Amino acid sequence: MTAVVNGVDNSAGVAGVSLDASAVTRCRRRVHLDHDPASAEVPRALPDPSLEQRRADAAAHRAEIGARLAAATGEAWVAVPAEGPAHRRAAATAEAVAAGARLIWGAVLPLDDAAGRRGSAELLVRLPGGGYVPVIVVRHRVTDPGSGAVTTPLLEPWPDRGAVDPDRKIRSQPRDLLRLAHLTRMLGAAGWAADEEPEGSCLGGVIGMDADVVVWHDLLAGHWPGGRSTLAEYDVRFADRIAVATAAATGAPALARPSRITECRRCPWWPTCETELTRSEDVSLVVRGEAAVVLRAAGVGTVAALAALDPAVEPPVPLPGMPFADTVALARAWQRGLSVARRVPRIAVPRADVEVDVDMESFGEAGAYLWGALLTFPGGARPGDEPEGYRAFATWEPVPTEDEGRSFGEFWTWLSGVRAAAAASGRSFAAYCYNEQAENRWLLASARRFAGRPGVPTVGEVESFIGAPSWVDLFAVVSEWFLCAHGKGLKRIAPAAGFSWRDPEAGGENSMRWYRDAVGMDGAPPDPEQRRRLLEYNADDVAATRALREWMSSPAIAEVPLAGEL
Repeated sequence: MTAVVNGVDNSAGVAGVSLDASAVTRCRRRVHLDHDPASAEVPRALPDPSLEQRRADAAAHRAEIGARLAAATGEAWVAVPAEGPAHRRAAATAEAVAAGARLIWGAVLPLDDAAGRRGSAELLVRLPGGGYVPVIVVRHRVTDPGSGAVTTPLLEPWPDRGAVDPDRKIRSQPRDLLRLAHLTRMLGAAGWAADEEPEGSCLGGVIGMDADVVVWHDLLAGHWPGGRSTLAEYDVRFADRIAVATAAATGAPALARPSRITECRRCPWWPTCETELTRSEDVSLVVRGEAAVVLRAAGVGTVAALAALDPAVEPPVPLPGMPFADTVALARAWQRGLSVARRVPRIAVPRADVEVDVDMESFGEAGAYLWGALLTFPGGARPGDEPEGYRAFATWEPVPTEDEGRSFGEFWTWLSGVRAAAAASGRSFAAYCYNEQAENRWLLASARRFAGRPGVPTVGEVESFIGAPSWVDLFAVVSEWFLCAHGKGLKRIAPAAGFSWRDPEAGGENSMRWYRDAVGMDGAPPDPEQRRRLLEYNADDVAATRALREWMSSPAIAEVPLAGEL
């Protein structure tokens, strides 16, 4: 059976394939592997514990919103049972629609077998003229300060009452928009679409993390490249993904080949794709995303082909991102097994008389449970100085917890004391981290959340600290002065400086698993051994940043090849 939507042929029924909204924002190769029967025997990466936690947090957020709306809307509210098979929940949704329910919570839409769609909406809202529009609930911000967003109060989710909000502007969230488009197409296929929306519009709503308004989007507005509407963009993407999935399910030639992109870092299929890409020495191992796509189109599909090009001439095609000479140097470094190459003969690394390396450990979005610091005196300690070495400021209560305020306050008090002592003795001070985004975020968030607690700084004090030259992001230094053939993560770069972690399983995702055991998050007693493991991992992280900057400041850096010499 064939379904044609806005001129796009969505053929799915033959293979019995159905996709939810997430497919249109996923890598095409992942869609293929998700539907290839042969993939059942292929090993996958372990589940990402931070993703699991985000899903749990999102479910709790949705439950809270549902409870508030139910209490406020009374007889207008109908909730579809959250448990049970999807077909029964879809039947309960159909009963609520037939009864003309004004608000349907937890709606499961009927399978759109013709087009190959499946999906559910947190809320369906009936318009005065009949028919429904979808509303989704997400745990991220959907607006920014400004004006122009069309909103209604959370507890009055009626789109016909929407008004331009003088305090909010839309924050771009393509995934939300495409999910609304998916649900809108499903509502149309079920015969449940709104009968009388404002002329020339097609509405969908989003309730975000702030949870005080519903933000309404016009899915016919041209916000996409080329002036395409959200529905038009969705139709093109869905037609492509359903074709990819159908080919995989039926054993037809694959329509999607692996290529390394940002999404690969957290994809369960990455071990499979990495093996295939490495075997073929695919060019995306060196240049990711769109740059790899345009190079392949120009016949440069392997690392060897890229390395063979002359960096002094014009590239075969215009390349987004880094300069062409850098891409060739990266390919040559990759061929030689080099993790880094220097851009310049001498690396500029800020150094000081008193140095502190800082590394924070958080559990997803829930909280920062550990601040680790390594104190060193490169020129030698003086009488009265604190002992050199590692210090940990931790809470072992499951985050989020008020005890975070205590550990953060103790960390800041100690760090401020070291800075003050350096200044009082006329010595320079510098603090280092690797990729300051995480540390800065939790420094500011902790100052706001625990304001007024002992030792906790004001937001202004934190802003002054992170804005000072003495707060040094070594990731930025590496990005500026090195080409990195295998990535710029600390675990990739520090080995070039001769550093190795004591734990062979050290890594951010594994630390999430260790944390769950360390605090007894899954019902088992807290595991002291996993607490020790986390402290050792954090101590090695700060030691790695120290080793990295000392290496970059030493004569040994001259042994790293210059990119121009490759």
